[in-house]
Amino acid sequence: MRKILIANRGEIALRIIKTCREMEIETIAIYSDADKDLPFVKEATYAFRIGEPPVSKSYLKTDAILEIAKREKADGIHPGYGFLSENAGFARAVIDAGIAFIGPDPETIELMGDKIVSRKTMKEAGVPVVPGSGEGTSTLEEACRLADDMGYPVMLKASGGGGGIGMVRCENEQALAKSFASTKARAKAYFGSDEVFVEKYIENARHVEVQVFGDHHGNIVHLFERDCSIQRRHQKVVEESPSPFLSEQTKQKMYDTALTAARAVNYKNAGTIEFIVDEQENFYFLEMNTRLQVEHPVTEQVTGLDLVEWQLLAARGEKLPLEQNSIEQQGHSIEFRLYAEDPVSFMPSPGKLSKFEWADSPGIRVDYGYASNTAVSPFYDPMIAKCIIYGQSRDEAIKNALQFFDGLEIEGIKTNAPLFKEILKDDDFRKGNYSTSYLTQKAFAVN
Repeated sequence: MRKILIANRGEIALRIIKTCREMEIETIAIYSDADKDLPFVKEATYAFRIGEPPVSKSYLKTDAILEIAKREKADGIHPGYGFLSENAGFARAVIDAGIAFIGPDPETIELMGDKIVSRKTMKEAGVPVVPGSGEGTSTLEEACRLADDMGYPVMLKASGGGGGIGMVRCENEQALAKSFASTKARAKAYFGSDEVFVEKYIENARHVEVQVFGDHHGNIVHLFERDCSIQRRHQKVVEESPSPFLSEQTKQKMYDTALTAARAVNYKNAGTIEFIVDEQENFYFLEMNTRLQVEHPVTEQVTGLDLVEWQLLAARGEKLPLEQNSIEQQGHSIEFRLYAEDPVSFMPSPGKLSKFEWADSPGIRVDYGYASNTAVSPFYDPMIAKCIIYGQSRDEAIKNALQFFDGLEIEGIKTNAPLFKEILKDDDFRKGNYSTSYLTQKAFAVN
């Protein structure tokens, strides 16, 4: 594998380029008209225009992507995350074209991409799942009956996708009735299927995930956990490793369960088993993300490993570089997703980023997609960068993060950086006392 095409954009494309450069692998970037001046386009070995800004006319154009890959003789395609990363049809098309897909098998993507089928698969493997409907619900009457049986509040979810899209908390039957049709419509629009299901909502829950990795030789390992409980609109904004909440005994049970889940589907490459955890540390399978996660850098900081390198090694048929007993977790890492958005309403704030600078220092890593004097487009997710802060202890990581945000210079657009400073100063966050409702409950007054 000497040349790969990156079927993505922004910070994740640049992240992959950096590892490929170290491995002496050439990279092919694709870009839309909106992204032509971004850093990833300039840093790739080769870069080609893929189309107009809307994703349907650029980053989702499977035929155009494959045409470029074949013409430029790419050995592999890395999908990053989002876009086509969990599209089984795309993975098959890549493989059928004689190109390595840098991710799991298409059959695994398909199996774990359907929430209802994946729940059944995990249940059969002995993995605990959140109480909920075993099948998709096609009528409001059926959804109401299921909700009555399990008790409110419940979550109404799109069967075919994740990331907070098509996910609504319903406090009572009236709320469920109000949200049912719109949730089905969003599911159809985003995932191509209007199938939804009802799941019990766990109060004061934590969202904890375990990074797993598999190769083509039957080896599967875990790379510890990440706590991703601080969310807005069901989407993660702060992630950390290790979890400040879980006991060591619960962590070990969670690692073992994640490995059981990965083995149940003969998993290959990078994947993540996501769990919801209640106040008594009972945990339940939510879903499996069959790709590299946005928050993978916190795992890299506490393990000292390069997960993109591992992906490339696994994709070209090599064994995993380390066995389980050789993988260690040291120190503490916290990732902050820096968005071009209003820090109170969380509404996107696209526009020209006239200044974006920070001071480099030990323990500071910024995976950026934009630079000073580039424009944050309204066509894509408004994440500007990921700010990943390391310390020998959690207290040190928090201290380093405060210093980082105090020195961060951003001009031209609104961002959620002021929110992070409030979080870092908050006593509950400092004590590790937070749940997925944290931001809603706090309602920080950010200037």
